[in-house]
Amino acid sequence: MSPYGEDKPLRWLSLVPVSTSLQRTAIENLGSVADLIRELGARFNSSGHQLALVGGPVRDALLGRITDSSDLDFTTDAHPEQIISCLSGWADNIWDTGIKFGTISAQKNDRSVEITTYRTESYREESRKPEVTFGLSLEEDLSRRDFTINSMALTLPDLEFVDLFNGVEDLERQLIRTPLTAQESFNDDPLRMMRAARFAGQLNFVIAPDVLEAMREQASRLEIVSAERIRDELIKIIMSANPRAALTPLVETGVVEYVLPEIPLLKLETDEHHHHKDVYEHSLTVLEQAIDLEKTHEPQLPPDLTLRLAALLHDIGKPKTRKFESDGRVSFHHHEVVGARMTQKRLKALRFSNEQIDDISLLVELHLRFHGYGTGEWTDSAVRRYVRDAGPMLLRLHKLTRADSTTRNERRAAKLQRAYDNLEARIGVLAAQEELNAIRPDLDGAQIMEILGIGPGREVGEAYKFLLEFRLDRGPQSPQLAQQALLAWWAARKPE
Repeated sequence: MSPYGEDKPLRWLSLVPVSTSLQRTAIENLGSVADLIRELGARFNSSGHQLALVGGPVRDALLGRITDSSDLDFTTDAHPEQIISCLSGWADNIWDTGIKFGTISAQKNDRSVEITTYRTESYREESRKPEVTFGLSLEEDLSRRDFTINSMALTLPDLEFVDLFNGVEDLERQLIRTPLTAQESFNDDPLRMMRAARFAGQLNFVIAPDVLEAMREQASRLEIVSAERIRDELIKIIMSANPRAALTPLVETGVVEYVLPEIPLLKLETDEHHHHKDVYEHSLTVLEQAIDLEKTHEPQLPPDLTLRLAALLHDIGKPKTRKFESDGRVSFHHHEVVGARMTQKRLKALRFSNEQIDDISLLVELHLRFHGYGTGEWTDSAVRRYVRDAGPMLLRLHKLTRADSTTRNERRAAKLQRAYDNLEARIGVLAAQEELNAIRPDLDGAQIMEILGIGPGREVGEAYKFLLEFRLDRGPQSPQLAQQALLAWWAARKPE
């Protein structure tokens, strides 16, 4: 008999008629973890505790997305100390870093498992941290989960399928809906508004109308969520298979104003080429084209967060720099410089690492540099500076610059791509000639001090900078020619 009452009967998965392709897929895909989860369920059962595989793993099994790297999430009536007791002697490693939230993590045969006591979770009106209360039943636990597609479970060790909120039906309809009302769900955790958008991007699902309406009404509740949690959810959105599908509902409901408030402002602007309805649409197109370049250039590598964020943010300086010219055109002079500063400020507020902030803002600042190249008018010195300024971001800058070409004029688009092909070819030739990726002066600091007869200090740095510019202008020089240039600079700089 079901522990949740005869009105909500549970079904043995092995006896369920395979009436849908989703259920058939789930049975097939659980095969890789069936032994492990049954074994774990038996340990809890023998200790008098309930255990169920729940949430994402059940959803992914139904969608055929279970992989060898998939984490396994469980819920139980056991409290954290009892969970540890059940895991001891079975797990290879046990971690209790989430114990205050009722979560214990473990590893078994290269599989990560996370076991959480039945719980409910909610925010006080003014709180930035959720309050966790242990629950009493699986039904209660499932009812407080974010979406119906994540509110299904398999009880263990017998693999009894539990779907109290029609999650299978919503999977088939590709619909993101909440078990209880959307208002209740977002009151429990406002970050779920971003999670709804994230699943739209990851799964290409549609968000239910009542969920979208609740997002509009409760968008401001995100203010109580920590910047770190918002950042982590934003990263998952940007790294999803279809970020546009996630960003669109965030913009339409106003939620994005509490995450990236610069983005909706782009909808009000027209770019200087008059080729796009608005800069917002252009930015999403650039993001999509950057993702396409990821797949074609280095398909073996994982999605590139730095490139994707730079693509999305590359034009955020346009609203602040918009100017109506006398000829009726609209210009955005120096928007790349302003945008780089805005990018730094926003990413810092979202608690991105200093390295990520520097890399992404540099790409934003440099994304227009190529447009001065024309049909190859740059000197070798200008090409060297382009490489020097991009540094380790050069390959990403190549992709961003190519992605930024969204003109519908096929002739113009082909011309831009040929010009960039030419620039990349010149960079390759120069790199082969002079190790361009590691441009340094022809004399090091010790040699500078010896030649000029000075000790460490500001003057050494100035001399080093002069020699670097000399190298960029003239290419590699012999030590003798570099010394002559240094002495001539020093003589002109130092009065008798």
